[in-house]
Amino acid sequence: MTLELLEGSAAIAEAALVAGCRFFAGYPMSPFTGLLEQMSQRMPAAGGVCLNAESEIEGVNMTLGAAAAGARAATGSCGQGIALMQEAIAEAALNETPFVVFNLARNQQDYFQATRGGGWGDYRTITLAPKDIPEAVEHTQLLFHLADKHRAPVVLYADPLLAQTRVGVEVGRRDFGPLPPKDWALDGTGGGTGHSRQVWTWAMGKATAPGPGPDGHWRAIAEKFDRIGELEARHEQSPEPGETVVVSFGSAAKFVEHVVAELRQDGYDIGWFRPVTLWPFPGDALAAATRTAKRVLVFELNGGQMLDDVRIHAHDRGVVRFIGGVSIAESGLSYGPLLDAPVIRRRILEAL
Repeated sequence: MTLELLEGSAAIAEAALVAGCRFFAGYPMSPFTGLLEQMSQRMPAAGGVCLNAESEIEGVNMTLGAAAAGARAATGSCGQGIALMQEAIAEAALNETPFVVFNLARNQQDYFQATRGGGWGDYRTITLAPKDIPEAVEHTQLLFHLADKHRAPVVLYADPLLAQTRVGVEVGRRDFGPLPPKDWALDGTGGGTGHSRQVWTWAMGKATAPGPGPDGHWRAIAEKFDRIGELEARHEQSPEPGETVVVSFGSAAKFVEHVVAELRQDGYDIGWFRPVTLWPFPGDALAAATRTAKRVLVFELNGGQMLDDVRIHAHDRGVVRFIGGVSIAESGLSYGPLLDAPVIRRRILEAL
């Protein structure tokens, strides 16, 4: 693999193409606009299609259609636009149609949206939150794999730092193992043969075979997401747990890791924990990491959203304390002053 100096949006676009994405649709909203521009420039040469949709609703439904035909497909926006996609994302999850949703968010206020969703039915979306651009490249390819593995829509939760920063990164194809065949895809080969395929029928059967019916299908979907929750949780943590553990996610976690390393050099007994998957939340791992902690500090740039999951899973919820907060730039399009290493250090020390 060759090291290239790429803006985050360009690196994510290249990773998607390497992963086999051949359909992309979206509506421009900053900071997602950069990814849409990159895909529009690069997709034709890869033999794929990129469409600038007239709305986020149109974009996600185009993507859903391409995915139903068996293509590796993706869409995206920032959180405001993804709010408009929630019905289609839920339908895709409940009807087992896989695609990737890129949330190039303006901040960290979309945690509830990514982990709780705004659609209907018993579904969840696997959500990966990379801390830097090299990890975003890996996560992009992993998400296409997980979408096909579980036949479900999945989410990459990024932000302005990841979208607009330039770093040296290697974009090469990652191999995550074999996948089941897409024998369900509407590729036109079954028409007129008596074996036509249907997706969008609540899995009640093909034209020539009975299916489980609505009740059986909903039960199977709920059970599937329970299994995903047990299989796909990912996390990182410092080698030393510490009597104080700071929990954070995404780009903010990169800053927290730096500050915690400095504090350890200064003699503080402190560690960090990062959920790589926002859903499934790595609750068992967090419980183990906080078993001996005297305090668990949660740093996220919102009013306290991941805080709920930390309280649920920490070994002792009574020692959990929130040290983050809402912090948005004057433009409304990026982070405010709390995403600064000295500020994070001060908040940790105040909590100690």
